[in-house]
Amino acid sequence: MATIRDVAKKANVSVATVSRVLNNKGYVSEEAQKNVMAAIESLSYTPNSVARTLYNKSSGMIGLVLPDITNPFFPELARAVEDVAHTYGYTVVLCNSDEEVAKEKKYFDALKQKYIDGIILTTSSLTSKDYDRLDLPMVALDRRIGDHIPTVVSENKQGACEATEHLLAKGCRYLAHLRGPEGVKTADERYKGFMEVVEQHGVEHVVLNAEFQIDKAEAVAQELFTTYSQVDGVFAGSDVTAAGVMKAAHTLNKRIPADIKLIGFDGIPLGKMLVPALSTVEQSIYKMGALSARLLIKQIEKQPMASMYYELPVKLIARETT
Repeated sequence: MATIRDVAKKANVSVATVSRVLNNKGYVSEEAQKNVMAAIESLSYTPNSVARTLYNKSSGMIGLVLPDITNPFFPELARAVEDVAHTYGYTVVLCNSDEEVAKEKKYFDALKQKYIDGIILTTSSLTSKDYDRLDLPMVALDRRIGDHIPTVVSENKQGACEATEHLLAKGCRYLAHLRGPEGVKTADERYKGFMEVVEQHGVEHVVLNAEFQIDKAEAVAQELFTTYSQVDGVFAGSDVTAAGVMKAAHTLNKRIPADIKLIGFDGIPLGKMLVPALSTVEQSIYKMGALSARLLIKQIEKQPMASMYYELPVKLIARETT
């Protein structure tokens, strides 16, 4: 296997000149550059990526930190990030944090050691100061961490308002909201939207926490239907939560939509596959991921950004569960 010294010898230049050509740094005469490139092609020389990373303090990689890759919402985000990153010549490193502080910190330590060029965060387990200490280009996706970090989210509160209004328009008179974890901005905004509508209309309601997890949602929904038998409409904080509600309803012989009308949030493909098909508030999941990747790459390459905050529109999709 050819080395950088072999290239330098064949091109009749110094090793330093070959290094400048490979890293596109420093002055190299046009003739020397042509000789180096010809030598590289002749010898089929492949630069040592580890050495180049150490030299440049850059790896051509970006980290994508997800809370739970088993949630169908996140693979579509990841695909969009990867597609855009690949277009610009970057590789994506996927990290599944499970919303655990220790695990997230361990990933960050490993990513910094690998000279990662930037990070896209879809978690918010740490404090804003913790993220600042990383001293890396960063984008918050589906979360809001701080005003100084570029952020991409959906119109969560507006979508929740539309979902709740939809249940009322379908004749529901006692509503339940199975919300996501408190302190997670997306869950908090959806909760605010639900509360705004029920309070405005003076509708009886109950709110329970289901953590965006199907098993937790199923258990909570069983408790809900047993304790509050008068509930006739449920706004689930995510489509995964809604799937758990459907399982609980089936177990308790509650018919959807005859006995209980149900709407979720996210617009993941799973919703179309459920029986009955799930009504939902659809996010532009792929667009969110693609935009976050572009924003991160702009930071890495020191290009100007038009805005630090992007809130993408949502769309209510009425299907069989309502």
